[in-house]
Amino acid sequence: MIEKLMVEKLVLAFIIALLVASVVGKFLVPWLRRIKAGQAIKENGPTWHMSKTGTPTMGGIIFIAGVTLACLIVGFPSMMQGDYGHIFVLLLAMAFGAVGFIDDYEKLKKKQNLGLTAGMKFLLQVAVATLFVFLLRRFGYLTPNLYIPFFSVEPIPMPEWLYFGFVIFVIVATVNAVNLTDGVDGLATGTSIPVFLFYAVVAFVWGEKYLSLGIFAAGMLGGLVGFLIYNFNPAKIFMGDTGSLFLGGAVAGMAIALDMPLIIITIGILYIMEVLSDIIQVGYFKLSHGKRVFKMAPFHHHLEMGGFTGKKWSEKELFALFTGISAFFAIISFFGVSGRFGA
Repeated sequence: MIEKLMVEKLVLAFIIALLVASVVGKFLVPWLRRIKAGQAIKENGPTWHMSKTGTPTMGGIIFIAGVTLACLIVGFPSMMQGDYGHIFVLLLAMAFGAVGFIDDYEKLKKKQNLGLTAGMKFLLQVAVATLFVFLLRRFGYLTPNLYIPFFSVEPIPMPEWLYFGFVIFVIVATVNAVNLTDGVDGLATGTSIPVFLFYAVVAFVWGEKYLSLGIFAAGMLGGLVGFLIYNFNPAKIFMGDTGSLFLGGAVAGMAIALDMPLIIITIGILYIMEVLSDIIQVGYFKLSHGKRVFKMAPFHHHLEMGGFTGKKWSEKELFALFTGISAFFAIISFFGVSGRFGA
């Protein structure tokens, strides 16, 4: 009976978020066009991306609206019972989304692809992550015990200052890695859909205690599918930093709220690959005085420009590749946590 109720709530959250995102997108896209809220494209990116200049940005509002309503409507009974897990993750993602909104606004105001300074953005992100960690600790969603997927059922106790510092690092790093993945039509969206499907399934399998987090995951899943209607190549709208930082906050927040930060290593393997390619490229460029490892970083641009094989991957092919790899690692990740809580 409980399992049937959980399935119904997760499906309902998905449907509400999907419908809301679809409807919001229908009105938001033309409105952003009218006010000329167009994206400025980096001049040092692939030359064929310049044709996208002027495509509306801040489209992340579409899936933010979807998941928010799903959490408030479907998750309301959970809140009445004192379970605020989904609200805490939503607030974390919203706080990062707010940082992204400020960044997007600055870019639009300056009419260039430069918003907040890197230092200011980093400080805001650390502040948000720190507040989230203390909030979860205060309400008992987070313990200073490190759960290691694939290897252990019982978590390893750690000093609080060390564990919480590590968790803050994971959140900020994940948010920025997801942001880097948003460089091709639908790429961050497609990469993240299997991630939230994984979270929803884990919450269901782990039982009623995790229902509210499952509602958030299912809402994100529905919101992203609804957003993909407008974001798939050729994109009618970009998620912008408003969306990508919200998305990164949601990915990290779910891992932390489920008390398994290390699952980011497998479930977020593509985000990690993207950020590592950027770090390697910049580091090698400086050490070698101008030489490059990749044709362009992050890694999706390397493939787009024919790196390794000479084949130039189209945006649709990249979407299919990244979504497929993400789905594969979502399955692997599930097996990695299947022994926890008797799952």
